Amino acid sequence: MFYHDNKLQYKVRVDKPNPVFANMLQQAIGGIEGEIRVCLQYLFQAWGARGPVKYRDMLLETGTEEISHIEMLATAVALNLEGAPLSLQEEMTKDKVIGAVMGGMNPRHVLSSGLAAMAVDANGNPFNGSWVVGSGNIAADMYANVMAESTGRVLATRLWEATDDAGMKDMLAFLIARDTMHQNQWLAVLEELGGLKGMHPIPNSFPQSEEHQQFSYSFISTSIDGNTQAQGRWSAGQSMDGKGEFTFDPAKPFGDEPMLGPPDPRGHAQTEQMTGAADGGLMDKIKGAL
Repeated sequence: MFYHDNKLQYKVRVDKPNPVFANMLQQAIGGIEGEIRVCLQYLFQAWGARGPVKYRDMLLETGTEEISHIEMLATAVALNLEGAPLSLQEEMTKDKVIGAVMGGMNPRHVLSSGLAAMAVDANGNPFNGSWVVGSGNIAADMYANVMAESTGRVLATRLWEATDDAGMKDMLAFLIARDTMHQNQWLAVLEELGGLKGMHPIPNSFPQSEEHQQFSYSFISTSIDGNTQAQGRWSAGQSMDGKGEFTFDPAKPFGDEPMLGPPDPRGHAQTEQMTGAADGGLMDKIKGAL
């Protein structure tokens, strides 16, 4: 179960309301880089966690903290919308409709939410649950978490640059700091799991003897003329997991040209697809098989 404190995790202050910036903050709530994504990601990973309980508890703690960040951002959106026009007519009398509505304010902040935040991104697209990663493999999930926190921190720093409001900069500076911690937190789990050499390739529970190991550490260059600069640490020397040697190999086909069977008559492809073969036509083959 979850509990709530009426006080925010960190202060949220808006010195000068800005409806356009309110819409930008929506990306940090319901966007793919936003707090709803990481909140649900960590919670679903925790709810499905198997193995050492400390990882489940850590994920629960952090996922619950992310609810606090959604609350902070939703409060910031609402405060930035205070004083926004409640009708186009009102705004038109001030001759600012283009600047306020067409210039970046989200009309749905008036029409749908009554000057409040929504579970959408900056374009008004609803939050998409398919962004939530919970694979059941702790190492794979930690990499997904590092990526989520990294893109979230990039977004927060861009929002910090986009405002001159001291209160908003202060709130965002706190969120940026928490993203710093969470990036390090997930990387610490990866180190505890054994680091690159101890846990890779993921899943490390699958025997590598069962994979085609001649391809396990080959960088395959698909440059048609060989004029590529795509060579570096990944194309020569010991692999990162310490279990092989990187090689640089031009791409070449190892399979045959694909040959599909004839269309099923019940699928009703075109007649031309059924006939015309030199050896009697596909329909004849189907009849013969029947």
